[in-house]
Amino acid sequence: MRALSYGPWARENWRWRLNSQLMVMPIFDTASTVDASRPSPLGLSVPLPGKSDRDTSSPDRVNVAVWAPGLTRVEIAYKAPGDSWKVHTLPKLEDGVHHGIVDGLPLGTRYGFRAAVHEDTLPLSVPAPDFDADDAEQLLLDPYGRAVHQRGELLTSVRMDSAFDWGDDRPLRTPWRETIVYEAHVRGQSMLHPDIPEHLRGTYAGMAHPAMIEHFHSLGVTAVQLLPIHFHIDEQHLQYLGLTNYWGYNTAAFFAPHSDYATQAAQQAGPHAVQDEFKGMVKLLHAAGIEVILDVVYNHTAEGGPDGDTLSFRGLGEQRYYRHDAHGRYLDTTGCGNTLNFAEPRVVDLAIESLRYWAEEFHIDGFRFDLAVTLCRNAGNEFDPEHPFLKRIAEDPVISKTKLISEPWDVGYGGWQTGRFPKGWVDWNDHFRDGVRRFWLSDRGAADAGMSGGNVGSWRTP
Repeated sequence: MRALSYGPWARENWRWRLNSQLMVMPIFDTASTVDASRPSPLGLSVPLPGKSDRDTSSPDRVNVAVWAPGLTRVEIAYKAPGDSWKVHTLPKLEDGVHHGIVDGLPLGTRYGFRAAVHEDTLPLSVPAPDFDADDAEQLLLDPYGRAVHQRGELLTSVRMDSAFDWGDDRPLRTPWRETIVYEAHVRGQSMLHPDIPEHLRGTYAGMAHPAMIEHFHSLGVTAVQLLPIHFHIDEQHLQYLGLTNYWGYNTAAFFAPHSDYATQAAQQAGPHAVQDEFKGMVKLLHAAGIEVILDVVYNHTAEGGPDGDTLSFRGLGEQRYYRHDAHGRYLDTTGCGNTLNFAEPRVVDLAIESLRYWAEEFHIDGFRFDLAVTLCRNAGNEFDPEHPFLKRIAEDPVISKTKLISEPWDVGYGGWQTGRFPKGWVDWNDHFRDGVRRFWLSDRGAADAGMSGGNVGSWRTP
């Protein structure tokens, strides 16, 4: 994917460049967006009944809401299956949320946002039947989008539903003292397994294949912790070098599973098939008595530093989504170019709602928080053991019942906070990690120094 970056000289002009690519997109009569919409929940939702004289029962009629503080105008561009691209202005603005009712968004519709700081920087669209946004630059992804479609260089969000037959699947709730966690990369875990069919290797389906489950059972594993499976992209400098980010710590969408980890058949069938394959993996692992924990990366996004990609958050509310110093420069406690601002309540909302979505919709059993200290820094950029994010988790009836694992540091000032997360959390054990690393690099004495203690639950438990 080509990043939206034109060098430092274009820093203040990115919105013009983004919007100028789409200024000939067709637009519908916006009368259909003027009736009773609401500012929450964010993303796409079903309109409330009884709020207007229009029919609200159509499954293709959607309430659209996006938090874009400081912007005077936001448009949604969308393409229903088999239809052409259309655009609607979201007419209402409340507390930084632009919202409206839009018709013609059935399941599977691809969409994204266009934004303007000033009304005259986003020209009115004019009819152009031959226009195809697939040939344009990046639309802004919906931060609450449930799936991401990638076609060439264009990323778009996708409207999804939650239909899946879970049967009698329930959370396993394995006590911590009986838990043995196996950290795994979806692609690498089964890629070379000789007993797994080749078309399933390196996929969600391969992770739950009987041969892999037998392997987990032979080791006594009770939980698999998956390295990042949120939709992610390669960093800009890797793209320039023709390289890829194998590990996935570069999230672009916090509600969407990474489609490249699905089988080719699921990818070709579309986002719903990808989602179903992921859910099927969880269901099969649960049936085998194995919990599923996700490694989640809420500390930064794939947009990188100030000259990085513009995919979503930067275009919608850069000054509020990201941390800045007194001079307006990015504060970086992650080493990844940007830092999500967890002193902003809306950012906390985003993370909490994402966690709850994965726990409820995908039956996830727990979360390992990458650079968790960053998520608990207050407005003064200091770690706060009573941060609103931690309180919200403790108060949430769903998230609080999942396994919670902190990586208790980041690269900012005062970043080492091992042992300071609340009761109910466990800390990622770097002594064990380093011991394993030294062991595999030939230092067998590391088994005594770090591995043996880690295997019996060293450091601290809830």
